[in-house]
Amino acid sequence: MNNMTDKKIKIAAIGGGTGLSTILRGLKRYPFDITAIVTVADDGGNSGWLRSDQKILPPGDIRNCILALAETEPLMEQLFEFRFKDGSLKGQNFGNLLLAAVDKISGGDFVSAVKMVSDVLKVKGRVLPVCDNDVELVATLENGVRVYGESRIGRSIHYYNSKINSVELRVKRCKNEALSEEIHILDEAASAIKEADIITLGPGSLYTSIMPNLVVNGMVEAVNSSSAPVVYIGNIMTQPGETDGYSAFDHVDAIIKHTSLHFIDYCIFNCGKIPREYMIKYLKEGSGVVRLDRENFSNTCCEISELDLVSVTDSDHIRHNANALAEEILKIAGENEKIKCILHKN
Repeated sequence: MNNMTDKKIKIAAIGGGTGLSTILRGLKRYPFDITAIVTVADDGGNSGWLRSDQKILPPGDIRNCILALAETEPLMEQLFEFRFKDGSLKGQNFGNLLLAAVDKISGGDFVSAVKMVSDVLKVKGRVLPVCDNDVELVATLENGVRVYGESRIGRSIHYYNSKINSVELRVKRCKNEALSEEIHILDEAASAIKEADIITLGPGSLYTSIMPNLVVNGMVEAVNSSSAPVVYIGNIMTQPGETDGYSAFDHVDAIIKHTSLHFIDYCIFNCGKIPREYMIKYLKEGSGVVRLDRENFSNTCCEISELDLVSVTDSDHIRHNANALAEEILKIAGENEKIKCILHKN
């Protein structure tokens, strides 16, 4: 199945952060025609600074996805990941700066800039922002408090002592809440979803990487109008301040509340063990293992897959095993009659 043919399975991978780029690295090795649909709600760090200073969409998550799908020389990859360590550019990432520069060359058309940079790096597939609006993520907590900005929402539970109830988007340039109606899914992203053979969500931060895509106007309609099965890839660990104590079903239930009852068809969850030394580190940071509570899925239409997804990075972070995920997604895709034909031809 590693051999590429002219006929490929169309996959729309929705998400953001390190989670989406991780899965893309696995998917590009298989017969998938990939479209990555990426959140643009990031307002922290280098991306947030460039977004404010240069009036562009946040480039960080886009950059990571471009690099994950790139088929380029090692030097170009190193250059794209290079971060300045001193001087006035300290902390700045060259890939982000390149996207900002190409955005200016293209007359402020960020979508075109992403395509141009993708061509330079020989990206296998497409990377698209979910929308082209300057958006701000807003969370409403269970105690009624509203938190503005993606980087603040990740600290909500600890800071406000209340869980997140829901999130929404608004146009950042104006405080008029009604302007959220202006935020529509990019036409190309909607088309990719409607034409997809399979759709994936995540992995990634529930409220700050996955949800910002799902609450864009037109996203739920695009997914529901597609005949493709939707696969949710569950997180291995909870996110401190965002999903403290969340079980697997809590994650899925939050997505359903923001979309529709039968939005998700398949779920992939980790059953692998976390090495003790890493588990201790994560527990100290307030993060725990996402528990699979199968009993709570009895009233859903989700089919559940369990597999060992644990992978440890060079920086001692727990990440999903990209190859194991890609193989499981290909297996799920193979259950669809239309895709069976594609795989048979391959």
